[in-house]
Amino acid sequence: MKPREFFSRLEHDAIVAAIGEAEKKMCGEIRVFISRKEPEDAVAAAQRRFFKLGMEKTKERNGVLIYIAPRVHKFAIIGDAAIHQKCGDTFWQDVAREMSGYFRQNEFSKGLIHGIQRAGALMVEHFPRQAGDKNQLSDEIEQD
Repeated sequence: MKPREFFSRLEHDAIVAAIGEAEKKMCGEIRVFISRKEPEDAVAAAQRRFFKLGMEKTKERNGVLIYIAPRVHKFAIIGDAAIHQKCGDTFWQDVAREMSGYFRQNEFSKGLIHGIQRAGALMVEHFPRQAGDKNQLSDEIEQD
């Protein structure tokens, strides 16, 4: 399933734009990944994908990955060491619960954008944009 099959073109573009908008205000990286696989454990799959995408290589170790496996109706949102240290498990659980509310109503794009905005707001607080910051990773939605 290509990202554009899961989302309409307009939704896809809105999600990518939300990532770009969040990253304008902070020095972290947010990525979205759509998997065609059927993982039993979405968090473990997200952690593996995090490293495959090279997200641990960001300068501040503050990347966030939103991993979605639509075939099995599972998703995970995880942060790298520095961002996780600032917010802990409770923050990610709260964001996942909020996103789940959108997903249960079949509002996948709204749920994703909400998660991106929440992660972005946390990152602005702890990792505000500095002079010379560059986008280290693509904002495009990835897939396997």
